[in-house]
Amino acid sequence: MLKKILFWVSTAMLTLIMCFSVYNYFFNNDLIIGFFENMGYPTYLIYPLAIAKLLGLVAIWGNFSKPLKEWAYAGFFFNVVLAFFAHYMVSDGEHMGAVIATFAVLVSYFTGKEVRP
Repeated sequence: MLKKILFWVSTAMLTLIMCFSVYNYFFNNDLIIGFFENMGYPTYLIYPLAIAKLLGLVAIWGNFSKPLKEWAYAGFFFNVVLAFFAHYMVSDGEHMGAVIATFAVLVSYFTGKEVRP
């Protein structure tokens, strides 16, 4: 029962974090462009990354296929780990969101293997 609760809470947290990110990518575009330029990332990645995050959430929540779900978790893991290091390297103080997201991804992934095989 505890694993189910951990899975659903961490997956909901991951979903909220990613939806907040997607919202900002689409509706606070000027702010996000500034972040991307400050970190040295090309700004043309903003919209594809937002769409990939939405598709990843669909893959996890939909539970359509195991390989697709694995790729979605891998994508989220790489995204949040790289976000952590990007924020840390430019010292903008925004790296704690990535730490929380990393925790949510890992807990959701490992508890999900037992709760939703």
